[in-house]
Amino acid sequence: MLDNVDRQAALQFLRDLIAAQCDGEAAVQAIVAARLAKLGAAVETVRYNPADVPLVAEFAADTAATKGARESVVARLPGAGGGRSAILFAHPDGEPLAALDTWTRDPFAGEVTNGRIHGWGVADDLAGVAIGVMAFETIARAGLRLKGEAILASTPSKRHARGVSALMHGGLTADAAIYLHPAESGVGMREIKAFCSGQIEFRVTVAGQAPDTNEPSHTAFAHRSINAFDKALVVRAALQALDAKRAARVRHPLLDAAVGRSTNLLIGAVTAGTIGAPSRMPTSCTLDCALAFPPPETLDQVKAEVVAAIDAAVQGDEFLKANPPKVEWISGVTGAETPAAHPLYQAVAGAIVAVTGEQPFVNPMHTSSDIRNPIVQKNIPTVGLGPLCGDLTQNGRVDEWVDVEDYLRAIRVIARSVAQWCGTAAR
Repeated sequence: MLDNVDRQAALQFLRDLIAAQCDGEAAVQAIVAARLAKLGAAVETVRYNPADVPLVAEFAADTAATKGARESVVARLPGAGGGRSAILFAHPDGEPLAALDTWTRDPFAGEVTNGRIHGWGVADDLAGVAIGVMAFETIARAGLRLKGEAILASTPSKRHARGVSALMHGGLTADAAIYLHPAESGVGMREIKAFCSGQIEFRVTVAGQAPDTNEPSHTAFAHRSINAFDKALVVRAALQALDAKRAARVRHPLLDAAVGRSTNLLIGAVTAGTIGAPSRMPTSCTLDCALAFPPPETLDQVKAEVVAAIDAAVQGDEFLKANPPKVEWISGVTGAETPAAHPLYQAVAGAIVAVTGEQPFVNPMHTSSDIRNPIVQKNIPTVGLGPLCGDLTQNGRVDEWVDVEDYLRAIRVIARSVAQWCGTAAR
């Protein structure tokens, strides 16, 4: 019964969401709410301000956080009693519309070619929203009555919108949660997100000193100045040494098996001086950095290690002691994990096997995945999954797509997962 997905209806609904993207997030949410209400679910729209959501094991500087009020659509299929409850969640917000002329297909047409449906935000995360809605429809069309309550939340996420966290701090809860989102890893429904590393982003600004001259060119006076880039190299060396020490000490079996290493510190950008003015002494240099770390490490532990490493480097340099670098914490989230032995994982894995015939595996490489939010915020076990996708706009690509057959398989998998987890009762 749960394999009987209405193919045309599922594709058309996803096309409707893609088409609505050009009118903004509110237009997408209106379509979602209307479809769920027509299904007979109890639907409400929850308005919130991301800045008002309590921060639990995460932070975001003002420059990184989203601004203004947002809205989540929450739909409930009530349970008959005696079962476990589940929250399905996905995000309707995509990347800001830009460079549309670089696409070779209409970004809002939902064109299907070579088994792929294309569209702006289709993989990030309109397909996830559509999978949740169509899974609810599939359960209803099968005539099943759930024992436990099933909840679907279409809630903003990108740029620290923190929609699912806002809902949970507003009282939304369940025995488990499933995050619906395609992955660009190339394996589609054979992958389950049950682990994610945390990540912290920070900036180190190192000072220099211009020569004592009014000459526009500093080249002849360079020996009488302090090059901020040179001093930044001292800090860079300290961060590299910290990275090596952490790599030897911090271990997680899933990450070690996947890539042979469980933590990394990346210096992703260096800024110093002025382009086109090579004869001017740089008096400031910034290092933009990101550090990934596995659970159960915490943000405070990682921040303390970074500060200690920089402080140690400063003590060995007289100029840096007198002019200590400035460390700015841009954003940070904590990692999380749901063990493969957990009943939620087993229910989802069993549904995948039943639909695809293949045994899934945990992909631990989704750093800062939204599966962390229910786990970290309210200790709700969470896994994530989604269909095969590619060319994400977020990654600077064009013609973003989701595999059609995997999208339909995902609907069947989620319908089965919900029925298995929540239980079914006679009507």
